[in-house]
Amino acid sequence: MPDRGGGPTGPRIRVGRPSRRVRTLLMTLGVLAVLGMAFTMFAGFWTDWLWYRSVNYSSVFTTTLWTKIGLFFVFGLLMALAVGFNIWLAHRLRPPLSAMSMEQQNLDRYRMGIAPYKRWLLIGITALVGLIAGASASGQWRTWLMWVNGVPFNQKDPQFHLDVSFYAFDLPWYRFLLGFGFAAAILSVIAAALTHYLYGGLRVTSPGARATAAATGHLSVLLGIFVALKAVAYWLDRYGLAVKSSDFKATDSWTGLRYVDANAYLPAKTILFCIAVICAVLFFATLWRRTWQLPVIGFGLMVLSAILIGGLYPAIVQKFQVQPNEQAKESPYVEKNLKATREAYGIDDTKVTEYAGRSNTTDKTKLRDDVDATASIRVMDPNVVSPTFQQLQQMRNYYAFPTNLDVDRYSKDGKDQDTVIGLRELNLNGIPKNNWINDHFRYTHGYGVVAAKGTTADAEGRPVFTESDLPSKGDLGTYQQRIYYGEKTETYSIVGGPQKEIDYSDDSGEKTFSYTADSGVNLSNPVNRAAYAVAFSEPQIMYSGAIGDGSRILYNRTPKQRVEAVAPWLTIDGDAYPAVVGGKIQWIVDAYTTTNGYPYSSRTTLGDTTADSLTATNTSRAVVAQQNQVNYIRNSVKATVDAYTGQVKLYQWDTQDPVLKTWMKAFPGTVEPKGDISEALMAHLRYPQDLFKVQRELLSRYHVEDADTFLSGSEVWQVPDDPTNKSGDAVPPYYLSMKMPDQSAQAFSLTTTFTPNGRDNLSAFMAVDAEAGTPDYGKIRILKLPTSTTVNGPKQVQSQFNSEQDIAESIRLLQGGDSEVEYGNLLTVPLDGGLLYVEPVYVRGGGLKYPLLRKVLVTYGGNTAFEDTLDQALNKVFGADGATTEPPDEGEGDGDGGTTTPPPTSDNPTVQEALNDAQKAFDAGQEALKKNDWQAYGEAQKDLEDALRRAEEAQAAADKAGGGGTGSPSPSGSPSGSPSPSRSPDSS
Repeated sequence: MPDRGGGPTGPRIRVGRPSRRVRTLLMTLGVLAVLGMAFTMFAGFWTDWLWYRSVNYSSVFTTTLWTKIGLFFVFGLLMALAVGFNIWLAHRLRPPLSAMSMEQQNLDRYRMGIAPYKRWLLIGITALVGLIAGASASGQWRTWLMWVNGVPFNQKDPQFHLDVSFYAFDLPWYRFLLGFGFAAAILSVIAAALTHYLYGGLRVTSPGARATAAATGHLSVLLGIFVALKAVAYWLDRYGLAVKSSDFKATDSWTGLRYVDANAYLPAKTILFCIAVICAVLFFATLWRRTWQLPVIGFGLMVLSAILIGGLYPAIVQKFQVQPNEQAKESPYVEKNLKATREAYGIDDTKVTEYAGRSNTTDKTKLRDDVDATASIRVMDPNVVSPTFQQLQQMRNYYAFPTNLDVDRYSKDGKDQDTVIGLRELNLNGIPKNNWINDHFRYTHGYGVVAAKGTTADAEGRPVFTESDLPSKGDLGTYQQRIYYGEKTETYSIVGGPQKEIDYSDDSGEKTFSYTADSGVNLSNPVNRAAYAVAFSEPQIMYSGAIGDGSRILYNRTPKQRVEAVAPWLTIDGDAYPAVVGGKIQWIVDAYTTTNGYPYSSRTTLGDTTADSLTATNTSRAVVAQQNQVNYIRNSVKATVDAYTGQVKLYQWDTQDPVLKTWMKAFPGTVEPKGDISEALMAHLRYPQDLFKVQRELLSRYHVEDADTFLSGSEVWQVPDDPTNKSGDAVPPYYLSMKMPDQSAQAFSLTTTFTPNGRDNLSAFMAVDAEAGTPDYGKIRILKLPTSTTVNGPKQVQSQFNSEQDIAESIRLLQGGDSEVEYGNLLTVPLDGGLLYVEPVYVRGGGLKYPLLRKVLVTYGGNTAFEDTLDQALNKVFGADGATTEPPDEGEGDGDGGTTTPPPTSDNPTVQEALNDAQKAFDAGQEALKKNDWQAYGEAQKDLEDALRRAEEAQAAADKAGGGGTGSPSPSGSPSGSPSPSRSPDSS
């Protein structure tokens, strides 16, 4: 700049321009930032590809990826072209001269400002709308694949007589196309109007015409396209009525046409379609008439018609035709809804039979014998005894069992045994020291199965283990015990490299191991290491010396995660369970195919329908797709995940399901045929809980087949709250081997109860044959109780247990000191016209922090028992002398001062003396029990045992000598009705 002071002119200084070194540094940093972002995006893509390839499901990744890319580019390009073309056309149709007005003079400044950048501005706007539209369209990959691969249901809806596949596969895609068309039309109208306004084609305040003829024609065509799309929407809405949800009397959600839909909305939609077509033609006609008068009038009439015909008229029909005679008007449509809903949820073959609820048999001995033939009653509650498994079988702090164990069947000596089973999984919270090497290299897996009989406990109330210790051994034979994939394994591990893993510890010390399977992703490639370092935000993966040749990274390790990843089109059941199959631990995962487009079938929300008292306390047991609304569901796939290798296999289970067939067309080779399921695996497959919970919720209303009864709501049931806790959540269904009245033998079943809506008495009992591979698998049976008499429901039975004076006193004694009482599952078993309720009672006593089975509650026909063992309780309920008919196990006895009788007397002086001592010891024990003095109680029990032994020996001597008196001791060495003394008081 010149020197304003008149002195010599100095050198020019460039103000604000950085030096070459700074520019180079900034450019380098910019390039590095771009490369960093690009590599971050690449790392996510690359690690996903490597993972899918490692599990041999790369076709799922590629099919999904290419579908998303195709939809992104096709619809992104269509949107960009639509908007870009209309901007270009509006610019091309601009008037040659602008009116001389203040409005146009102000706009001239904007026109001049953007003139040098018009092309870039056009490219930027079209690219932006294209990216947004493409990203939205790529999310419709499931809709596209279902439409292009759709398989017919070979069932027609009752209103339009179209195949169900039209509603399930076609209609969602047509609605997406329609929505895309509306978006393109609206954006085009906005872009064209702004361009016309900027270049003078539209005027707001300028004198003269408000729009040029070219602008009028252009915008009229776009509005005509919009109205034509509205006509298409009206036409599709006609079919949409078949899958429309609405509130309706006696139901939570009604789907399908009702009287007002068929007789008001349906003709209204047809009329509105015709009006919209005429209105669209009027808009197109402005190309020749160059006036908006007629199309605007037509559009106004269409809006008015939509209000009158589409809104007011149906309301009048509902008010004056339906409500005065609802039963007659709605019955035909209710019948369609009943039929469709029962078919869509697989409950159409449900067998409902009347059940008396009371037994007429007077032979109590026969009833007692029938109990064992009717059910294998489980007293080990898998939802209570996990802490017991933990305490007795954890072995090391870095192992843990799941909060809820599982119930399965295992055969021994040709007889199936209901078994409570859990895996000793890795627990990183219990390792000696948490650091990166320990968490991800040394402690990598759990070890072994622990299983126990479900129908019995030992003398101390502990599970009777059939598989235990470390390494595990027992009835399950030889199998790969290492558990690299499990429900608690939620972090990644790097295995197989230089760093040895902790395998397990025994008396001889710590054992190490190196992973040998080919699961996971190989990290020997530096690109892979860099990608995982970025993806997991862990730079040590890049340079750690613990990673070398053979190192593999394992992640996505929970069974549900793996199945959901390889089959993203499936809905995953909340409860994956383990089984030993063919020398391997296999996780079994049930998976569902669903749709929301089954005509006339009522919808349900999976998260709400499958919620119960277990999912409320353990969210890992909840169904994966919580918010999914469905009105069709099938358990179409049984999946397995190998606990050692992580191998995932999907097996076709429902061979008739058209939704599964559609997905199998879209992802060929991913689902193996049903015939490939081995006999060993088939023995452990079962009916899934979440499907059962959905079905029981629907059957609470849809067990009736008569439209009038359904409309009246008089037969609506509800799933009762869990009576064993105060959560207020629904009682979970229970697996149980039992026999329904029409069955000849016990079958592994899943059971539940119903109560009338708003009441606590029992209205029905429901069971499904859960044993896969049998002819009756999946058959639902409902025993319907009479409405003329009341039968106690679960809540009333629990209240009865708690209110009986003797039982309440015994429970109070069990709760002495710092002991806690926990109620197990309240099982219901139909028996000879009546209902047998059984509930195990557990105690966490003294210093013991885990529950032990102490008592069993049983009630039948108004008789209730609260005894040490199930046999004792059953014998008392059915009048079998109030005591077990078999000698108790060693150490088994009352131990809590329950209902007892004093020892009998004898004519033999020696025997009588011993019995008197037994009576004194017994009384001393009861007194100590009331005071919670466990030491005194233990001493009294020893004295009682000694006295009974002396009485038995004296009686035996007298019998041998030919004497013998009355009232001799019982064969078990214990007076009839008195407690056996051998159990340690500490166990109480």
